[in-house]
Amino acid sequence: MAYDPSTRDAPLTDVALAQLFTEARTRNAWSDRPVAPELLHRLYDLTKFGPTAANTTPARFLFLASPEAKARLAPHMAEMNRAKTLQAPVNVVICHDLDFHEHTPFLFPHNPGAKDWFADAEGRKGTAMLNGSLQAGYFMIAARALGLDVGPMIGFDADGVKAEFLADTTWAPSFVINLGYGTDENLFPRSPRLDFDTAAKLL
Repeated sequence: MAYDPSTRDAPLTDVALAQLFTEARTRNAWSDRPVAPELLHRLYDLTKFGPTAANTTPARFLFLASPEAKARLAPHMAEMNRAKTLQAPVNVVICHDLDFHEHTPFLFPHNPGAKDWFADAEGRKGTAMLNGSLQAGYFMIAARALGLDVGPMIGFDADGVKAEFLADTTWAPSFVINLGYGTDENLFPRSPRLDFDTAAKLL
């Protein structure tokens, strides 16, 4: 069915919202069902449309799907994360490009001088981390929308991953997401969430 722009203010169905949010869970165990490379391409092609400041889109995604690549990652994971990382069909190292500004003339063409906003290398770090993390959120929602499960982890040696995979790049690893089709094994009870009055103010 073709997209009808006139319906853009219509909410998603409760079934869709459940898949994306209310019934979605962080998975700790994984089936052996493979994730097709074409699906990874589609996942990125959805993620890239999420908004970032000045369309900087600094997130970079290192997909590790081969047994050899995953074995190289495993020693850099915290011990409690190692087994599930090896079990997951795909591990994604979420990174941010510290030289994202090099792409600004292409990404923000209506302001030719925008690259100069990010001339300071130290100042770029915060922009890269903030907007790269924003894109990581889009990535996880997009994955769920495509029927995949996610398991994000910050328990890993970022410097070790940088040296192992990205030494010749300007990419900085932020965290790792396990990706695939999760099972209910080792699934924790859902943790509480803050209510509106605690976490929000309406003025």
